[in-house]
Amino acid sequence: MTRTLDVSRDLYTTAQRYIAGGVSSDARRMAGVPLYVDRAAGARLWDVDGNTYLDYVLGQGPALLGHCPPAVVEAVTAQVVRGIVYSAQHAAEARVAERLCAMVPSAERVRFNTVGSEAVHAAWRLARGFTGRPKILKFEGHYHGWLDPVLYSVHPPLEAAGPADRPAAVPGTAGQPEAADLVVCPWNDLGALSRLMDEHAGQIAAVVTEPVLCNTGAIEPDPGYLQGVRELCDSHGSLLIFDEIITGFRLAPGGAQEYLGVSPDLSVFGKAMAGGMQVSALAGRAVVMDAISSGKVAHAGTFNSHPVGIAAAEATLRILDEQRDEVYGTLYARGRELMRGLAEAAAKAGVPMLVDGPGPVFQIYFTEASAVRNYRDFAVTDRAMMGRLHAALLDQGVNMVPRGLWFLSTAHTEADVAATVEAFAAALNSL
Repeated sequence: MTRTLDVSRDLYTTAQRYIAGGVSSDARRMAGVPLYVDRAAGARLWDVDGNTYLDYVLGQGPALLGHCPPAVVEAVTAQVVRGIVYSAQHAAEARVAERLCAMVPSAERVRFNTVGSEAVHAAWRLARGFTGRPKILKFEGHYHGWLDPVLYSVHPPLEAAGPADRPAAVPGTAGQPEAADLVVCPWNDLGALSRLMDEHAGQIAAVVTEPVLCNTGAIEPDPGYLQGVRELCDSHGSLLIFDEIITGFRLAPGGAQEYLGVSPDLSVFGKAMAGGMQVSALAGRAVVMDAISSGKVAHAGTFNSHPVGIAAAEATLRILDEQRDEVYGTLYARGRELMRGLAEAAAKAGVPMLVDGPGPVFQIYFTEASAVRNYRDFAVTDRAMMGRLHAALLDQGVNMVPRGLWFLSTAHTEADVAATVEAFAAALNSL
């Protein structure tokens, strides 16, 4: 398709005068003119210039049921006229907490936040307060929000990243303080994790991981890896935290912990749990969460359990729970069908490309490699070509996450998948 971007270009010119960088999140930066959306419904976006896109970004994952699912729209509309913010308790938050605890294997208590970064911050504070230990161990390539304590070694330059078995803590931005009480470890390497935990014995409050790595490709743990991480945490008296901001409710009704069969001590959720509204949650074992209950560890926020967001979460979780077979059957079927189609299109075009991931979320990589297991593998794929593909796909009416990640929704149809594969083949040929 031939896109016209006259209105978008004018808006971007104005925005650059008043918004730093012209966009409100660094994740929305792109070469040329950013995408200015006018409206969204189902699996599609319409921009301000009238162009239509099949959408596989889905708000960076939240629109698991598609954009504007009727049940969520109805719930949000009904709540808005009853009140937007209370700074008080309300019945819906208890119902949502009860359902979340019933759905998620490790969840016995819940606290609500608004965004994922807040929930992660709460989890790290709680782990330190509960254990009395200062250090957190995180994995290279894993993203846990943009706040100062956590934004280290997400996508560091390899020349600054240090040895593969003992990565350096590389800040993600200017303005961060030195990494205090942070240990960085390579992922999918139990030997390296065991050595680092031995070196910091008695000091590590928690090990935090994306159970399926979705911010650096879509990388599943090696067989037995997370079970080994669980055992190491138990033997060292450290908590295990799953960052399920992306994987939560996307891979299964109980998140990646249900999908993989490993239960953490604490989990953080967001994105897909509220159909696009700003709700996140910290959940975990009662004995740990009760450090908040007792007042030992502080947790607060004006917009926590926001009535409108909680209304959206209640409507979304009800569908995911009560219609689980239909929802997840569709997500996996469509995702794997699209993965096969993209792989076949690349092979036909003679382009070396790996397609990998569970299905409801997956990644394409331009690489000759047969597998990507960690950040260092991801870092040597052809990310410049991925950027060019993203631009070419937009011209073909398909929107994916610029780094090559794809999210599926229940609104995507077989016809959408076929149209996407056709557009993908045309985009590859245009490169």
